[in-house]
Amino acid sequence: MTEQPLPVGPADIDAAARVIAPFAIRTPLLSSPVLDERVGAKVFLKPEMLQRTGSFKFRGAFNKVSSIPRDKRSGGVVAFSSGNHAQGVAAAAKILDMQATIVMPSDAPLSKRERTKAYGAEVVLYDRDREDREAIARGIAEKRGATLVKPYDDPFVIAGQGTAGREIAEDLAALGLAPDIVVAPASGGGLIAGVATAVKARYPRAELIVAEPDAFDDHRRSLRSGHREPHAPAGRTICDALMALMPGEITFAINSRLLSRGVTTSDAEVGAAVAFAYRELKLVVEPGGAVGLAALLAGRLNAAGKTIVIVLSGGNVDADLFAELVA
Repeated sequence: MTEQPLPVGPADIDAAARVIAPFAIRTPLLSSPVLDERVGAKVFLKPEMLQRTGSFKFRGAFNKVSSIPRDKRSGGVVAFSSGNHAQGVAAAAKILDMQATIVMPSDAPLSKRERTKAYGAEVVLYDRDREDREAIARGIAEKRGATLVKPYDDPFVIAGQGTAGREIAEDLAALGLAPDIVVAPASGGGLIAGVATAVKARYPRAELIVAEPDAFDDHRRSLRSGHREPHAPAGRTICDALMALMPGEITFAINSRLLSRGVTTSDAEVGAAVAFAYRELKLVVEPGGAVGLAALLAGRLNAAGKTIVIVLSGGNVDADLFAELVA
């Protein structure tokens, strides 16, 4: 029986790369002798905190917003996000001269809320525990005739995020290297889906691993069972960007085929990774962006002797929390 084609393919990512190229930053691959020696591997870091708006989210947001027909742009866009997708959509809308409204949790870091407003977006707050953010966003979009820009479960968004994986593959090829393991964090799974699609197209033997916080391991659970499973909707993690309840339908259709497994790390391990990145690498990484590095440092990846790429997905961290973690 022939497998169905995946919802997003390498050609979609190539197209997204052409769309975002004039506006997005091509982030480099970084290496560190200190990190290599510590884990006994050749490690490359993809620092998406250097991306426009401080995270990978600008890639997918701009690709999606750019796809909206010009005759439908007057209604603007609506998105729901804890912060990074919010900023990505707000920045993309500003570039394309569109109005953006973002539904954000009331407990989102103040820095993310303020930066979203700074791009000219209207911010609507909701209670993460009692209200449905997508329902609120859909209601606003329907009332205003706006386009809803989902944070991960959209082919244009996934293809845009996949441009990070495309760059990884191209830069490794230029170095004459092939990755053994590529790791990225996941909330709804758009980043790892896009990265896996791009990397697997060039390096089919590479092991793609998703990293998540302890107790927010819906991808790891879903990969094990073969169908989408939620995590237990209780508690909090310092990885505020990685708290989606369940993998997306489109993202899981890709990830269930391309990912090898999932790993988790504790908040303490993530905090240690944030501190390591600051002290040894001179990088500011938000907790959600550091889970892959945390998994590497905690010995979860069987790294010895391998070539590994870790996506550091963003750097939009609250200043007080960051100071506490690196102190």
